Amino acid sequence: MALEAVIAGATGLVGRACLPRLLDRYDSVTALVRRPLKVSHPKLIERQIDFDRIGTIEIPPGAHVYCALGTTIKVAGSEDAFRHVDFEYPRMFAERAAAAGQARFMLVSSVGASAQSGTFYLRVKGELEESVRAMRLQEVHIFRPSVLLGDRADKRPGERIGIAAASSLSFLMRGSLRKYRPIPASTVAAAMVAAANATSTRDKGSDNQPRCFVYHYDEMLRLAGQE
Repeated sequence: MALEAVIAGATGLVGRACLPRLLDRYDSVTALVRRPLKVSHPKLIERQIDFDRIGTIEIPPGAHVYCALGTTIKVAGSEDAFRHVDFEYPRMFAERAAAAGQARFMLVSSVGASAQSGTFYLRVKGELEESVRAMRLQEVHIFRPSVLLGDRADKRPGERIGIAAASSLSFLMRGSLRKYRPIPASTVAAAMVAAANATSTRDKGSDNQPRCFVYHYDEMLRLAGQE
C-alpha cells in the first residue's frame, strides 16, 4: 500500500526543511502552495490553491498530513489577519484530514501555546491545538519549538537580532527552561517525519479522541537523532 503525505506550508521555514525528507520517505507527496515551489521530483504533486478554499481539498485516507502554516502579526498586518492564517487555515486543513479517515496530523505550534494565555499569539496557537485535538484523527503530533533557526526567504532585521541574542543565551536555558532554546527548523522537520512514521506503543484514544503527542526541544532532538 502506497504511503502518502500531504503538506501545507512547504514554502515556509519548517515546510521547506520538511519537503526533501518527505520525498525521501513517502511514495507520494502532495504540496499545497500559493506560489510555485520550483522543485521537480517524480514523487511530488504540486497543487497551487487559494488557501481560503483549503476546506474543500480531498486528502487520501490514511495519509500523513503535515501542517507548517504560519505567519506573524507584523507580516499579516493585523490580529484578525494573523488568526485567519494561523488558526482558520490549519483548522480547515485538519478537518479535511479527519474527514479522510485514519490520518496522522503533524502540527507546528509554539512553545507556551495555551488557549488561556494572555498573549494573543500563544492564545491562538493554544486554541488551534485544542480544536485539532478534538477532531476524529488517528493521531495528532504537536511540535512546540521556540525561536526557529534557519535561512528565511523573507529577511527580518529585527528578528535576526532577536535570534542572535537568544542563541547566545541558549546555554543559560537549563532544566525546565531548555524548551525555550532556539532550534533549527531542520531539526523540527526531521522530528516531524520521525514521529509520523514511528510505531506508537501508547494506548489508542477513544472513538472521539485521537492519540495526541506533544514535543518540546528535547523530545524533538531525540526524534531527530540529535540528542
